[in-house]
Amino acid sequence: MITREQQQAAQKQAAEMIRQAGITITDAEADSIEVVDFGLSNLEKEGVQVLTLVQTERISVKVLAMLPNQTEPEHWHPPVDDDPGKEETIRVITGTVYFYVAGEDTFEEGFIVEGKDDCYIARKEIVMRPGDQLTLAPGKKHWFQAREEGAVMYSFSTIARDALDQFTDPDIVRITKVGVE
Repeated sequence: MITREQQQAAQKQAAEMIRQAGITITDAEADSIEVVDFGLSNLEKEGVQVLTLVQTERISVKVLAMLPNQTEPEHWHPPVDDDPGKEETIRVITGTVYFYVAGEDTFEEGFIVEGKDDCYIARKEIVMRPGDQLTLAPGKKHWFQAREEGAVMYSFSTIARDALDQFTDPDIVRITKVGVE
């Protein structure tokens, strides 16, 4: 759970980062940025800020803003009924993003959130800089993190069903709860 004050501060910071990346957004869009703490109440370390630009039954376009040294926890997009799951392309706009997928362990530059070794098992490291992009097949485990400068990315995908994403960390709850200060 996060407080309304934490939510508003993260929205403001994410909106500034998105605008500084050269992406024009309205004030209403800035106010609609989803602040996701994954139910861990540790937004500065594990979280992501999401601005949904397009969401239809077929496609989704989002802008992801990651605060300095923030990590989006390991997850995958499972099949839903006859759909094999979300296919997603991430394109970095600003910052350096350390992206991790299943495969040979090449973990070198990133860091594991303290006490969470068992929750971040994909260790094939892909360093992504502005202009780099990566396409993830449905069901492929992945996680990523920003460094000191934070990061802004596009996420282009087939239909997004974020509430149905699966996580390695059993303590995660995808839908953020906002409490009173």
